[in-house]
Amino acid sequence: MIKSIYFVGAGGIGMSALVRYFLSKGYNVGGYDKTPSDLTEKLIEEGAMIHYTEDVEAIPECFKEKESTLVVYTPAIPEEHKELVYFRNNGFDVQKRAQVLGFLTKEHKGLCVAGTHGKTTTSSMAAHILHQSHVDCNAFLGGITKNYGTNYILSDSSDFVVIEADEFDRSFHWLRPYASVITATDPDHLDIYGTKEAYLESFRKYTTLIQPEGALIIHKGLEMKAAPQKGVAVYEYSRDEGDFHAENIRIGGGEIFFDFVSPKGIVKDIQLGVPVSINIENSIAAMALAQLAGVTDDELREGIRTFSGVDRRFDFKVKNEKVVFLSDYAHHPKEILQSIKSIRELYKDKTIAAVFQPHLYTRTRDFYKEFADSLSILDVVYLCDIYPAREKPIPGVTSQIIYDNLRPGIEKHLIHKEDVLDVARNGKFDVLISLGAGDLENYVPQITEILKQR
Repeated sequence: MIKSIYFVGAGGIGMSALVRYFLSKGYNVGGYDKTPSDLTEKLIEEGAMIHYTEDVEAIPECFKEKESTLVVYTPAIPEEHKELVYFRNNGFDVQKRAQVLGFLTKEHKGLCVAGTHGKTTTSSMAAHILHQSHVDCNAFLGGITKNYGTNYILSDSSDFVVIEADEFDRSFHWLRPYASVITATDPDHLDIYGTKEAYLESFRKYTTLIQPEGALIIHKGLEMKAAPQKGVAVYEYSRDEGDFHAENIRIGGGEIFFDFVSPKGIVKDIQLGVPVSINIENSIAAMALAQLAGVTDDELREGIRTFSGVDRRFDFKVKNEKVVFLSDYAHHPKEILQSIKSIRELYKDKTIAAVFQPHLYTRTRDFYKEFADSLSILDVVYLCDIYPAREKPIPGVTSQIIYDNLRPGIEKHLIHKEDVLDVARNGKFDVLISLGAGDLENYVPQITEILKQR
């Protein structure tokens, strides 16, 4: 009988949600993470036994009984990790995070959101809509929601669980969704998949895993061809057309309103709580998922109006007459393009600059021209060194190859991440965006304080 759950990589945004779930269920919960963070310190305060040295001796004794311990790891952890090797060599039950989430989708009605980009905001919106409605939900999200200050929602009564379905390492193949949104299938993680065709095939296989009598809500026009089981209802959505879409869009005065069109009719005067244009599309997908789960029109309207956003997703830190600063997790060329276009729409006549930290050598190698194209609609670009995450350097792959492909005439700078504080003090811009999924985020609090004094 399982009494203890040990997480290798406990501080990851997705893993920490499971840490909190098992803490709430009364298990012994502990684990390893490479570096301390606000998140790991909060988990420790909540009762998790977490340490930061890769050392078998540091594992508490209650996690060394294999008959009563489940070990959960993330694919970001290297296979030679000493603690992971110890658990495997000693016959422990070792499972990927995705396997554990897959179990939850079999025990509950899984409402899953997959896609190259947009999935964190969309799943967080859907979770908030459901949680504040009479339907309620559990949720395991890929970001810290501002409404709840956490990436996890627990319900004592609801049978629904909202899950962000991660395509990295084909993790989402462990899931068995009751209903799923697919937001985008622009190729990514080619270090894992090798080719665009393999990436698209992985999403096609994912669509076969939706339970009969369930539903697939897919973005209109995707190159991927879905192949759901018989009995699964298939809907299309987009901003302007499809089974679910928006009409009568009104943008102005810092607010966005629209009417939500669905097979059940029209819900008038939806107001975006986070009024950036890409959230029109994200909210359509979230409301579609929530409506199919039984949320009422008034609850849809209230849920979107009161959604406060997700940390590092269009996360406004400074917003005054002199300067605007926001942090955004965007790290794929299409995400970056959508982010910058949305900011351009809000601040048409302003000088917009971005500090971008590329994430992974392989992603930079595969998409450096696309990154350059997306960044080229800015006025000023500051490029940091590549954040390696799990990878070793690749000869010839640096931020320079993005820099060299930026449009002629753009103001551009190659910097180290430590230089961002000087950028905040001395850069000439009206709007500054911090872009990327690496550790540039660690400087955001200092940048915020500097810009508040400008």
